[in-house]
Amino acid sequence: MVDVIILMPIRKRQATRRGSEKKCQDAPRMPLRALPRAATSSPSGITIIELVIALAIVSILASITIPLYNDYRYQAMVSQARSDIVNLDYLIVQFQSDGNGQLPTDLSDVGQAGLLDPWGNPYQYLNLFTLTGNGQARKDKNLVPINSDYDLYSRGKDGESQTPLTAKASRDDIVRANNGRFVGLASDY
Repeated sequence: MVDVIILMPIRKRQATRRGSEKKCQDAPRMPLRALPRAATSSPSGITIIELVIALAIVSILASITIPLYNDYRYQAMVSQARSDIVNLDYLIVQFQSDGNGQLPTDLSDVGQAGLLDPWGNPYQYLNLFTLTGNGQARKDKNLVPINSDYDLYSRGKDGESQTPLTAKASRDDIVRANNGRFVGLASDY
């Protein structure tokens, strides 16, 4: 193997009394350093350090993007549930106007008995005119029923629910409140 030698000129500077410099005079060329030929060619593979750095970068990017993607999916599911509740509300109002002012007894009366929310749970419908007392009606933080005609809601991501919206199991429910003027997360009501 032959070594490559790089030659660089070395310049001398001489200072005069006043600080000005005389012209540079070229010195004979001296070798700067000798490089072996193998150092000038490109490596044939990657090192373990490069692999660890690449894996670290990928894991950092994954730790940032996966929670953002999961939040995006959850918001899309909430939007789908809100849209379904608005459509069911429309069907119930249509049934009420066609049925002499009577509300349906359940969602099968409007042809939506098997409709599931985005989390795979059936939508909950409760006709408040057929109930005795306020025990089963959904309630706000003051324990006042949130609707006067009927309750329509999804049990949310956890699939659990309780009548007061402030209960932990009810915070992720998507509810119809104020007789249809609000449809959204129970935690936002």
